[in-house]
Amino acid sequence: MCDKKPYATVAVGILTASAVDIEFHGAFRCSDGTEVSGLMHFDALPCGALDFEPAAEGAVFEVKDVTIGVDFHWERRENQTFDGALTLKAAADGGITVINRIGVEDYLLSVISSEMSAMSSPDLLRAHSVISRSWLLAQIRKNRRIEAGGSAYEACTVTEGEIVRWQDREDHSDFDVCADDHCQRYQGKARQTTAAVAEAVAATAGVVLVDPETGELADARFSKCCGGVFELFENCWEPVHHSYLTVRSDAPDSLVYPDLRYEPRARAWIEASPEAFCNTADERVLSQVLNGYDRESLDFFRWTVRYSTDELSALVRERIGIDFGRITDLTAVERGTSGRIVRLRITGTRRTMIIGKELEIRHALSTSHLRSSAFVVDREGDDFVLRGAGWGHGVGLCQIGAAVMAEKGYTWQQILAHYFPGAELKEYESINNKA
Repeated sequence: MCDKKPYATVAVGILTASAVDIEFHGAFRCSDGTEVSGLMHFDALPCGALDFEPAAEGAVFEVKDVTIGVDFHWERRENQTFDGALTLKAAADGGITVINRIGVEDYLLSVISSEMSAMSSPDLLRAHSVISRSWLLAQIRKNRRIEAGGSAYEACTVTEGEIVRWQDREDHSDFDVCADDHCQRYQGKARQTTAAVAEAVAATAGVVLVDPETGELADARFSKCCGGVFELFENCWEPVHHSYLTVRSDAPDSLVYPDLRYEPRARAWIEASPEAFCNTADERVLSQVLNGYDRESLDFFRWTVRYSTDELSALVRERIGIDFGRITDLTAVERGTSGRIVRLRITGTRRTMIIGKELEIRHALSTSHLRSSAFVVDREGDDFVLRGAGWGHGVGLCQIGAAVMAEKGYTWQQILAHYFPGAELKEYESINNKA
């Protein structure tokens, strides 16, 4: 392993609940001086926190009823088993937060095969190892700077006529990253299923992407399917431009792409089926990227959703807590480079308001999350018909596109160069002394 201080370990938030059941498989030593094993129930923490360290070789702990895919259409519960140490912490708003403390490289063993199939091609697994490591360490570093008094930003602004909100790692204060799609999927030992995953993490151990302009760790983002064109970072999160997260086409000639910020071009693109690495129906390739629950719906490159006016009006009222009355129109006010709507005007009989950014729009227009905010709206009788492109935010690596690239013989270095143009590959040890 190549973990280097000060990031030898990562604190991962597994869940927060009013009570938790933990089964210790093997002996663990608690911070109160006791040694524990077997199934234990926790519904209160008189001291505010408890730490548990493995006291025997091979000891692991199992967390019961972990919710995965929170707020997504495939949300479900499962028991998950973890290596490393355990912290139980009283949550600020009540309940108990379960935190796994584990080495960064060991954390990645689970992330890579939780985010996609452990049977993926070697170059796809290596590419994802690098971006997952880079993203994690960049978020930890950014958080440490904020804790030390560095500048933060407001992730939500509300005026009379507009709500702009985005979610990022900074939503967490008790741990470094969470274990769900909000950060990176981390689902414990059950996902560490192949020697290929271990080989990919080991082969790239300590390798990260670096911003060539600043020398800083790259904020390496990824989503399931870009829909054919990449989105800019600042259209989804904080208003900061990263040169390596820029607009490109997800095709061999990546510099040829339409300007999808303009409505007629966005409509033509979304209603077409253009050439793109991620435009594939190859089941064998898709099975490398999409775990079982991801494959319950395969309309990811182009998709259609239909709501009656009454359904849409009730849905938006429930999802964002604002009563627009009977919705009469949905209008794209601003689109990003991938055609994703950054600001959407909702017009109703009681009020009109603009909402953004992309995840807020996706949240408002679905009982879980709309596939993406790259959509056009048509009226068919009393129905609103949303025709869209892509799955996720579209920034950085497109997982399905990357799987196709690997299948076509591209190396992991070429895959990273395609999705993070200009970013440099470096050993983390060579940059970890930066402030």
